[in-house]
Amino acid sequence: MTIQFARRMQDLRASEIREILKLTQDPEVISFAGGLPAQELFPVKQMIEAGIRVLETEKGKALQYSTTEGYFKLRTAIAHRMNNQGAANVTAEKVLITSGSQQGLDLTGKVFLDEGDVILCESPTYLGAINAFKAYRPRFREVPTDDEGMIIPELERMLQEIENVKVIYVIPDFQNPSGRTWSLARRRAFMEVVNRVQVPVVEDAPYTELRFEGEAMPSLKSMDSEGLVIYLGTFSKILFPGVRIGWLVADKMFYDRYVLVKQGADLHTSTLSQRQIWTFMQEYSIEENVARMLPVYRRRRDVMLESMERFFPEGATYTRPQGGLFFWVVLPRECNSRELLKRSIERKVAFVPGGSFFPNGGNENTMRLNFSAMPEDKIREGMERLAGVIKEFLAECCPRARSGA
Repeated sequence: MTIQFARRMQDLRASEIREILKLTQDPEVISFAGGLPAQELFPVKQMIEAGIRVLETEKGKALQYSTTEGYFKLRTAIAHRMNNQGAANVTAEKVLITSGSQQGLDLTGKVFLDEGDVILCESPTYLGAINAFKAYRPRFREVPTDDEGMIIPELERMLQEIENVKVIYVIPDFQNPSGRTWSLARRRAFMEVVNRVQVPVVEDAPYTELRFEGEAMPSLKSMDSEGLVIYLGTFSKILFPGVRIGWLVADKMFYDRYVLVKQGADLHTSTLSQRQIWTFMQEYSIEENVARMLPVYRRRRDVMLESMERFFPEGATYTRPQGGLFFWVVLPRECNSRELLKRSIERKVAFVPGGSFFPNGGNENTMRLNFSAMPEDKIREGMERLAGVIKEFLAECCPRARSGA
């Protein structure tokens, strides 16, 4: 008998980031590859106390099966925080607890995508979303994107010309991988188009609270007058990722369907973790935890930026994020960052080649750099090493860049 797998398996590949992280287990490697928060900033003591409190007071309830929608008190607390941050009329009944916001992406594929359907996304876009949606065998169409967000005339053109667009996926704040943030004008124009065309939008917002400078931008969900925006949030970047607690906010026409497919996926997210997070929120302050993180991340961003300005050769351009976790680097077109990575690993420094973030391929002359997980001295050392590798690579492989042509 010949073993036959589902056709969707033909399109699935191991996450390039996860594969690169395997190479960085060597303690001598300075890694700018993973989108990792700084673990030395995790509130470990408070979480130990919250976990003990939950087990002492809730006992068996904390270890029992729960509802698919999630712990109601936690859903209420999330809705309250979102409303305080400017969201419009979020209630606990619109909040679904997920196993990390990554599950929200997978559930989105189950709810919306049949084989051959179209999903519109930024260019570049989050690799984890590409991998989550690929299982449902859609067609990705990348909307041209600049420093202010999706280019609206291009979005309108594509919505007119492309049939069977099921959903638009975006990360408006400190985007992964580019670090860019959509302008207020672009957000308003985008929502005008969405409301007119009546197409669902998934707003992925893991980095929104990690702003170091500038004014906070309103979420797309806060501008959503038609109930078309599905919002994904997570505790991974504002507390820690290990408990895998995220959430999804949607109006009823979407919400019930998400609940239905989550029931089939995992019944419900960890009861103990949900109650532990809620207890933390009651006894401590997420806002204070974020306030403790921001100056550390800001300094690390500044050190990486200063290092690029000092060491990087001409021909390498990069974004200047106002928050989040990432820089985006563009090298001369002749340069292949996958080949560059091989040399870089030999020098004990790692990054993620940027081509992985383009679902339809190309743009191999790009790279993503994470600044949050390394201390400042390691960032300086690693960036000097990386710059040296880039200079050598450009001299050997990109004579036009070397000559200034």
